[in-house]
Amino acid sequence: MSAEFRTRVEHVDTDATGIVHFSRYTSLMETAGTEHLEAHGAGLTAFGAAGVDLVAADLRVTYLHSAVYRDVIVADTWVGHVGAAWFTLAVDLLREEGDGDRTPLVTGALAFAAVDPDTRRAVPLPAPLRQALRGIVPDAAHERIGTPSRSGPRGPAAGDLGDRRPGARTPSPAVHRPGAGP
Repeated sequence: MSAEFRTRVEHVDTDATGIVHFSRYTSLMETAGTEHLEAHGAGLTAFGAAGVDLVAADLRVTYLHSAVYRDVIVADTWVGHVGAAWFTLAVDLLREEGDGDRTPLVTGALAFAAVDPDTRRAVPLPAPLRQALRGIVPDAAHERIGTPSRSGPRGPAAGDLGDRRPGARTPSPAVHRPGAGP
């Protein structure tokens, strides 16, 4: 299903404690996602040839475990929702263990919107690319990490935008601050 994305954590990816810096995961998600799209003929190259740019419209990430220097990270990537002018790309990053098992590191989704390269205004996804994106779907047995199913009893998987428009505001839950009263 996913084009194989594999990378080894380099020193530059880590913070002073030797743990992969949280911001590095989003870059790895984008790289894994765009490589996956390229492998299926619906990447940045194909969009550029069609005269359309893609811009990131939304990013959702749930951090599950940490990685450290020299860990091997692999990705599981698939296209979620495909709309008229945007689509979501779900990405799970996993650490490959010595015994072949994989430990989930992050799960999330990126929403990309199609824009005119000159005006930067939204445009419809070109029909052939919209069809190609709709063809990049997970098999029926695929399950997101961290949840029993994409829409189990706890609702959609982390990072799943569902049918929401990318960039739509969602009221944030109350934030607990240590030492603050109720």
